[in-house]
Amino acid sequence: MTERSRSSIIIVGGGASGVILAGHLLRSPDPRLRVTMVEKRAAFGPGIAYSTLLPDHLLNVSAMGMSALADDPEHFWRWLQDKGLAKEEDNPIYAPRSVYGLYLQELLVEIAERERPRLRLVQEEGVLISPSPAGVELRLANGTSIVGHVAVLAAGHDEEPASEQDFAVRIGSAKDTPIDPDCRVLILGTGLSMVDAWLTLEHRGHRGEIAAVSRRGLLPSPHQKGSPIRLDSADILLGTELSYFVGWFRDLVRATEKAGGNWRDVVDGLRPFNQRIWQSWPVSAKRRFLEHTKAWWDIHRHRMAPEIHARISEAVRSGRLRLIAGRVLGIRREGRTLTVNLQLRQSQAVENLEVAVAYDCTGIVKDVSTGSIAVVRSLTDRGLARPDPLRLGLDVTADCAIINVDGAPSDKLFAVGPLTRGTFFDIDAIPDIRIQCARLADQLAG
Repeated sequence: MTERSRSSIIIVGGGASGVILAGHLLRSPDPRLRVTMVEKRAAFGPGIAYSTLLPDHLLNVSAMGMSALADDPEHFWRWLQDKGLAKEEDNPIYAPRSVYGLYLQELLVEIAERERPRLRLVQEEGVLISPSPAGVELRLANGTSIVGHVAVLAAGHDEEPASEQDFAVRIGSAKDTPIDPDCRVLILGTGLSMVDAWLTLEHRGHRGEIAAVSRRGLLPSPHQKGSPIRLDSADILLGTELSYFVGWFRDLVRATEKAGGNWRDVVDGLRPFNQRIWQSWPVSAKRRFLEHTKAWWDIHRHRMAPEIHARISEAVRSGRLRLIAGRVLGIRREGRTLTVNLQLRQSQAVENLEVAVAYDCTGIVKDVSTGSIAVVRSLTDRGLARPDPLRLGLDVTADCAIINVDGAPSDKLFAVGPLTRGTFFDIDAIPDIRIQCARLADQLAG
């Protein structure tokens, strides 16, 4: 495909990934370049992740790491200061996610005003993508179509992931109806989604016990100031057995702690290499990592704001929040009460827990081909895309090209952000998404 044939680009999804990609694409000086962004939500920018209005829902990355611009890492930090929302001495600061959503909105407005002839915003749901010899056609829910040379899926997380536990509801969903504030509730999952749910219940004035269960009952760690160790590509073990890599990593942590640092310095120092490490492993090693190691990795890699961790820890100490390591064996409903049978991890004993409601905070959709994103299903149903081998997202190349059911990469269909986690794995946070979007923009815009 020639450079000229890529001049009309459709971005499906107007959340963080879509805005960041559009911003990098429109840095191209090519006057022929046109970007059309399609978003079904009422506002462009916030997406699902940054639409919450609860002030307690803070970013899990400090403001210094949340710039949307790959070559200007302090852009968001300066924006906060310009708005009077932060001072130099406040660093590090963990801003409310709603504030970050406003930042993305304003960034897009700025881009739209500067690039008015080259950026078109369409508030509608994209439901069907069809490639052709000349380009792509995106069918919209209202029956109209948009044509372009290239389409990039930036749909983010599935808005309505199907729960493996059909008795559980998603907090904030239509099924999340009011409950007695003194009743006991159960949360499935103990990660960052559980933290958000707990904060929401606290905001609602819930007083009853909140029990949270996961296989290991682990709580994400808090951020602390540190000094990431400096690593070179030659220092990193690539393509080794998972057990050997884990041993190497633990030795590196011990050596760093002996020198006066802590494990955060190692985790953060390793971050620039995470995607290369993941890509160097065979599928068997990736599967073992997901089954046995990911839970431990997540609580160290995906940390929470210190002030939120302090509140959660106090809730655990006071008994308002109970963390349970175990798994759900069965469920029985009697009237408005759910009796949940839990097998505890350490003792293998079975505990029967009576709760008024169970909230599903187990995370992302388990298989994109069965998710609720219509435009993704339109591709997988017709074999134009396929799930990656572990079904974490869509199967894409290292250049973000979508791979079809026969294993052939497309030159017209691409994806960025969480949809590509099967290939990139560490691609949920803004610092990683902005680098991915910058690279794809350079590739598409020439």
